[in-house]
Amino acid sequence: MIINAKILICYNSPVSVFSIYNGNPNNNKLSTNDLSEIGFSKEISNIEENLSQYYSNIKTLSIDRNLEKSISEINDFSPDVIFNFVESIEGIASYEYCMAGVFQLLGFNFTGNLPSTLGNCLDKNRTKSILRSYGINTPNSIIVSPSIYLNEAEFDLKFPVIVKLLKEDASIGISEYSVVSDLSSLKNQLKFLLDTYKQNVIIEEYIDGRELNAAILGNTVLPISEIDFSGLPDHLPKIVTYDGKWIEDSLYYNYTKPICPANLNNELKNKIEKTAMLAFEALNCRDYARVDIRLNKNGEPYVIEVNPNPDISIDSGFARAAKAAGISYGMLLNNIANFALSREKNDSQNKAS
Repeated sequence: MIINAKILICYNSPVSVFSIYNGNPNNNKLSTNDLSEIGFSKEISNIEENLSQYYSNIKTLSIDRNLEKSISEINDFSPDVIFNFVESIEGIASYEYCMAGVFQLLGFNFTGNLPSTLGNCLDKNRTKSILRSYGINTPNSIIVSPSIYLNEAEFDLKFPVIVKLLKEDASIGISEYSVVSDLSSLKNQLKFLLDTYKQNVIIEEYIDGRELNAAILGNTVLPISEIDFSGLPDHLPKIVTYDGKWIEDSLYYNYTKPICPANLNNELKNKIEKTAMLAFEALNCRDYARVDIRLNKNGEPYVIEVNPNPDISIDSGFARAAKAAGISYGMLLNNIANFALSREKNDSQNKAS
């Protein structure tokens, strides 16, 4: 049955703002086969087609810096639900939560997470502070900025460490050079990141163990996925790099394949599901999110990332986990839209009472 409802799919057109995205100091140009730049725009029509199986009126809107135009088009269409796929505006990741705030201020129901959650999760240090306040394991870390450089005398993290951009997602800035085992290598990678990206960097202790992804839909943890690093050469760190996510035919892309469901005994599976739900709730997530977890040598889970509004394109890890749970791609999109429609009904009922 097709529901009489208007769904507005809002998304950002990919824009390149960095000369280097993959965090590799030996790579000085953008790749021509970067799926982060070309992939999602191709998905929009597929998403529109799948949602049209459930809803009577579907429209798409590409969001850019012309906020007045976007607001006018949103108000003119007056959607029952905005399907929020805005991950940045003209390449600036911090505007993701700002745009969700615009939807909220305009009074429209939108899918996915609230502005506060999107903002908190974009800042890795703030995420870690919240996780620690709830007693959730996350690797020890410090922050380095372009103006306040590394204080070697006060550096107390245990090597190896991993070096990341503080406020970027999609593995921007992460490469095989991100995991370092000595102070000299750390200083080299720090200088490269600070000089290239002009933003703060987080250094955290590297958890050398299995990497697992827990996709959460509503209040349900979908089948857990594991990244299979077995094909990587021994000298490369077992991490998910930018190349591994987005650059077709790269070494990391070919040899960091997900296995879903992961091979886990019941005790470990339950422990990971519990940790993921605790992290989901601690960051006040709603509708859907993905929690990335590493296991230390004792099999204890450490949360390394909480991803609100993660990629849910048809070939994404989230869609793969949903499929493993018996949820088709169309059903996944419909479930997420229904969360927002239910909020609209509840709001209306509360106002009436």
